[in-house]
Amino acid sequence: MTSQEIQNRFITIISCSRLIKVQCGDVTRAQLLFDKSTKKTLVMYGAMMKGYIKNNSATNAIDLFKEVKNPNEVMVNLVFNACAQLATEYELNLLKSISSVISSSFYSNHYVLTSLIDAFIKCGDVKSAKSLFDKSTRKTLPMYGALMAGLTINDQEEQAIAIFNEIPLNELHRENHSEKKNLLFEKKTDCLEANVTIYLCLIKALAKLGIFEQAQSFVQQIPSSVLADQRIRNALIHMWGKVGSVDEARRIFENISQLDHIGWTAMINSYGLNGMGVEAVKLFHQMPKEFINDLTYVCVLNACSHSGLVDVARSIFNNIQKKTEIIYTTMIDCLSRRAAFEEAQQIIEQFERDQAPALTIYMPLLSGARNQKNTKLSQEVVDRMQKLFPNMKSSLVAASILLANVYASSGDIEKATDIKIELHKSGGKKQIGVTVTDIDGKLWKFRAHDRSHAESAEIHEQADRMSKRIIEHGHKYDASWIVRPVQPDETIETLLCGHSERLAMAAHFIRNRKPKRIQMTKNLRMCGDCHEVTKLVALIYQCEIVVRDANRIHHFNMNGQCSCQDYF
Repeated sequence: MTSQEIQNRFITIISCSRLIKVQCGDVTRAQLLFDKSTKKTLVMYGAMMKGYIKNNSATNAIDLFKEVKNPNEVMVNLVFNACAQLATEYELNLLKSISSVISSSFYSNHYVLTSLIDAFIKCGDVKSAKSLFDKSTRKTLPMYGALMAGLTINDQEEQAIAIFNEIPLNELHRENHSEKKNLLFEKKTDCLEANVTIYLCLIKALAKLGIFEQAQSFVQQIPSSVLADQRIRNALIHMWGKVGSVDEARRIFENISQLDHIGWTAMINSYGLNGMGVEAVKLFHQMPKEFINDLTYVCVLNACSHSGLVDVARSIFNNIQKKTEIIYTTMIDCLSRRAAFEEAQQIIEQFERDQAPALTIYMPLLSGARNQKNTKLSQEVVDRMQKLFPNMKSSLVAASILLANVYASSGDIEKATDIKIELHKSGGKKQIGVTVTDIDGKLWKFRAHDRSHAESAEIHEQADRMSKRIIEHGHKYDASWIVRPVQPDETIETLLCGHSERLAMAAHFIRNRKPKRIQMTKNLRMCGDCHEVTKLVALIYQCEIVVRDANRIHHFNMNGQCSCQDYF
């Protein structure tokens, strides 16, 4: 089949789909017409499949696909889209089955290949998606975008950035002013639109990475024609907030002549992440009411949570007409951080009066109890979670680890150890803490007590020197942040000095470096002792230090203070 014939089929199927939608008004009536037909063509099958997918009935689309003996490329493409929509293990197996038997010629169709890559990613099989991408001899911008987006979603943002670097410049900046549309995907195919999509993927990856220097170097390369796009500007507001540069986020925000709800919400979130709760609330009250949605409420409540503005959060929460699960969760987090546990539990009861219990609303209560070393409440919360959600294994593992840490921080190492032994027996795995930092344009990764770097000896020696200096300034290591038994060859100091963020800091100072700014991203919450140490390092070495952990962004100033005011 020629490429023109393929395109004609795509046009025919979309035309048919639109005709059915206009004339029949809904998929049910279209189904009746389809069932009455005695001579069903592939075009009709394709039209019905597309209608099902558009109306979130992907299962019906897959069932219809199975009725056809020799599906064409359009139908294969559609079934891949249906699998991507459902994205369970069943659909993943179906993808593998279909992709193994279709004609090899189908793989030369970049629409089909892009959909298959996207479907594999959404079903959680990044390896297969990457393998398909690597084997392709004609990579298109949509293929690059699909893979970049998938890698970022699966916590592989560095690889996503590396994929961007592989895009040939002539492909990325190719001039094309065509107004044609790809009817299958109903998106513009002109160069600008494709570029915008790719740069959005890049910006999302940079936001997740959270390193200012990396973000700055890439943003400087974005063409002005792309920077003028509203979606790009909104994404940049979010990205600059995530890398700790509120000034850059604000600059873009203030230069947008016609702000939409995404821009307003992104700026509120940027303030909140960086501990500027008052500014976030002020902007929220300036935001046009018609723009406010669930995400806006979550962002402003989160800003209140991280700045201790409980009364303000309570007022906003009480005025929300329709409260979603995530809005409840954020309000519970705000109360739990302030140790207002009784009120937090009342909010949970209020939520469960109207709808089924949800595991997510219990996690912030447990986290707040951990901050207060409240073993009784922590145990009660975990017991209730295990009773209500016995099948949610991964979340229960996280809750049990948090419970073990509560007991450990309260001095009951034996109880903490017992919980961890039970977790190990059940196959539960703790998430490994990793800190990422940029040194001279190169990304360094550290785990606790990491010795994988060629410079590890120097780094640990520098960590020891830093330890001596902070002790001279009065620091006393806090053993409550040690959550396992101390071995005979270990001390409280050596255990805490081996934390990943301390090694990352130390790496910046080896070989007589004297940095004025250090930035780190950690995938877990920063421990209290590391927080105190980082304040002292910023003061002693007169170096601004920015740390984004799992919850927020800390700005450690050279006066020895943190932007969170020790409220985290």
